[in-house]
Amino acid sequence: MNQTLMKNRSFKLSHSKKIIISMMTCVFLISTLFVGCQKNNNKGLAKVKLNEVVRSIFYAPMYVAINKGFFKDEGIEIDLSTGQGADKTMQEILSGSADIGFCGPEQVIYIYNQKRDDYPIIFAQLTQRDGSFLVGRNKEPNFSWESLKGDTIIGGRPGGVPEMTLEYVLRNHGIENGKNINIITNIAFTATAGAFKSGTGSYVTLFEPTASMMKKDNSGFIVASIGKSAGPIPYTCYFSTKSYMEKNSEILKKFTRAIYKGQQWVYKHSDQEIATTVKSFFPGVDEDILTESIKNYKKINAYAQNPIMKEENLNRLMDIIQSYNSSLLPKRPPFDKIVNNSFAEKIVEEFK
Repeated sequence: MNQTLMKNRSFKLSHSKKIIISMMTCVFLISTLFVGCQKNNNKGLAKVKLNEVVRSIFYAPMYVAINKGFFKDEGIEIDLSTGQGADKTMQEILSGSADIGFCGPEQVIYIYNQKRDDYPIIFAQLTQRDGSFLVGRNKEPNFSWESLKGDTIIGGRPGGVPEMTLEYVLRNHGIENGKNINIITNIAFTATAGAFKSGTGSYVTLFEPTASMMKKDNSGFIVASIGKSAGPIPYTCYFSTKSYMEKNSEILKKFTRAIYKGQQWVYKHSDQEIATTVKSFFPGVDEDILTESIKNYKKINAYAQNPIMKEENLNRLMDIIQSYNSSLLPKRPPFDKIVNNSFAEKIVEEFK
């Protein structure tokens, strides 16, 4: 009888082990299948390495295009990296580390004038005004540029487009750095808001969302838009090397279509909806700040409605550069040499 009990117990234990092993095998197979499916989510997509100059809510239409799946709809997987500077973004393109660059077109102009064989060419535009705001210590509903005479402003990096655009606006109002205004240009871009809060300067130039964050904690208030005062310029655009464009025209066409969808989506949706869509790109920033930032950019028509670059707007940017320092731009490149609007024009025509 004891032997019979032992056999029954042995059978039950053996049977239990088999059940446990079977269950574990099933879990493993399901997990493997799930992971495999996740890994294959992007299977068949063409990977495009995109380098952006900085991370900014100013570029909301691009982040919308990514998060809404407009690139994936075109068969493209975006591998996004951040250059932290227009010169660094350009270097990523020239070295072949990135396929498409995203920064100001002035970099394309400078490289073309260096007579490089495989020079970069612009194929789409995202923003159409300078994205910086003049922030003061008090609310100034009746602000005028002329009132800045004798003041001190924390500006941008010498030779950078934000600083050049600021000085262009000031000159148009009879104000010149070193004569009747003092512009501080030796503070790092990421430290200008902190310097202003610490008591430096009467005004500071800031991009969003920093400007709206200053307003929220009552440490600064937007008094003017530099972009609105300067007029339309192609502030940020997409470009690739000439050789990449020749070999990957279909990719660039699809890329441009996704960007255009993002631009149109931004124009058709509310500030709140846009903020909710792109907030994953800005961890730690309150959604209400993002909403306010988008509202401020839409108010000055900063986001281009389509990716086509206008020659007169690029000419205005070159006016700004040459008025700041003519040696930076001794020669103006022909528009059709550094800009290829064919992709953007075809895409816009498709949606009519």
